[in-house]
Parts: sequence; C-alpha cells; structure tokens
Amino acid sequence: MNALLKSVPNEPAPVPVAVSGPARAATPRKPAAAVAARRAQPFATAVRRVAPPLTGIALVLLVWQVIAAQNEAFPSPLVTWQAALELFADPFYRNSPNDQGIGWNVLASLQRVAIGFGLAALIGIPLGFVIGRVQFVSRMFGPIISLLKPVSPLAWLPIGLLVFKSADPAAIWSIFICSIWPMIINTAVGVQRVPQDYMNVARVLNLSEWKILTKILLPSALPYILTGVRLAIGTAWLVIVAAEMLTGGVGIGFWVWDEWNNLNVAHIIIAIAIIGVVGLLLELALVSLARALTHEQVAN
Repeated sequence: MNALLKSVPNEPAPVPVAVSGPARAATPRKPAAAVAARRAQPFATAVRRVAPPLTGIALVLLVWQVIAAQNEAFPSPLVTWQAALELFADPFYRNSPNDQGIGWNVLASLQRVAIGFGLAALIGIPLGFVIGRVQFVSRMFGPIISLLKPVSPLAWLPIGLLVFKSADPAAIWSIFICSIWPMIINTAVGVQRVPQDYMNVARVLNLSEWKILTKILLPSALPYILTGVRLAIGTAWLVIVAAEMLTGGVGIGFWVWDEWNNLNVAHIIIAIAIIGVVGLLLELALVSLARALTHEQVAN
C-alpha cells in the first residue's frame, strides 16, 4: 500500500498570481464623433429656430433698401433707425395738446380701445348667452346681426359724431360697434354647442338657471368666448388707427396723419412698426389668457 502511494506522482502546486490592484471591467468608450454631435445638437436646434425669422427680416430690409435707393423721398433703414433713436429718446414729452410724444399717443389709443372693447364685452357676452340659450331671442336678433355685421366700422363714425357731438366718444363708439359682433356670435355658438347630455343631467337634477349658467354653459363655452375676444381686440386695434386719422386729437392714428402732413415718412414707418408690435402684444396676452383658463380644452 505504501509502495503504491509512493508511486503516484505529486501534483504541482498552483503558482500564485500577483494582482497589483482591484480587478476592473473594461468599459467601452463612446466615439469622439458621437460626443461632439451630441454637444452640437442644441446649437443646431437654436440655429434652425433663429435662422428663418432672421432670413425674413434680412429680406425685408433688402427690399426696403432697394425701394429707398430708387426713391429719394423714401427713407432707408439706416435713416429710419436714426429717426427712431431720436424719437424714443423722449417718448413722453408734452409741448401742447397737439404736440405730444409717441408714448402719449399710443396710450391715448389704448385707452380708447380699452373703453370701447370693455363696453362691447359687457354687452356682447351676456347677449350672446341669451341668444344661444333662448331660441326666440336667437331668431329675433339673427337677421339684425347678419345685416349689421358686414358693415365697415368706419361707416358708423359719422353716426357717432352726430350723436355724441365729439370726436373722442365717436372713436370709442366705432370700437364698440366693431368689437361687439365677434363676441356675440362666438358666445352664442359656444352656448349652442354645449352637449345635450349636460343639459339633460341638469334637468334631472333640477338645477337652477344660475347653476346651469355657471357650472355648465360658461365652462363649455369659454373657449368660444375667448376666441371672440381675440378677434374683437384685433379688429378694435385696426379700427382705432383709421378712426383717429379722421377725428384728430391725440392718438397713434392722428400722429401718423400729422406726420404725413409734415412729409416725415420715417416717422410713419416707425408708427407702422409700433402699431404692429402693440397688436402682437395684445394678441399674445389674450393667447396666454386663453391657455391659462382653458388648459384642459387646449390639452385635449
């Protein structure tokens, strides 16, 4: 037995391997091109957003410069820019009732728009609810609205001058009469498009007319009401400029006409830009209001 054990060769002992540190799994590295592309992606997105409007502005300036080069009486973009710097250096000066800065003229126009637009909202929105809710009233006012809505707002200006005997109330009257139709029509349409199931539930629950108005009609018709408000404010801002050209006084429309009488075309171009910016700001404000009040409808 001992001889057999001695005849079996001994297995070699395992050789220890020295490890200098903890074993780490090799992680693949991202290619440098992919990292660079990812870093450049925000810049490319910004360029895609900014490039189209900048191209449009450059095209307008180029056409403007070409027209100015062909007509000596037409100011170039550089001349208009210099005139704008001088104009906005003191926009709220006041030398006389008919000689005031551009800031006072814009504020006077906005005040007229606010009064006429506010009166139109106070009358037009409740009337739209009644027209949309009561069929008899809808049939009664339908032909009248269809007849008067296409009439130009400036056609109402002589009526305002005759009735109010003053230019300022006549301009406000023009704003009122042009703003009320979109509010009435859109509010009535919104009320009429309330789902009939809602009204059936209200009838089963025996809800009062006030609760039907506040809990069902108003939330459902609110997107339509805000659409009418947006259309009305845009029309009102367009009309006030033309009305002030005819009535005179203080206002951006009168200021444009006065600068035309002085043959100051650079100031007219500046006034056009101001009218556009103010109209855009009014539109953006109402869009933000609509999104805040009707976020669920907008999301859907």
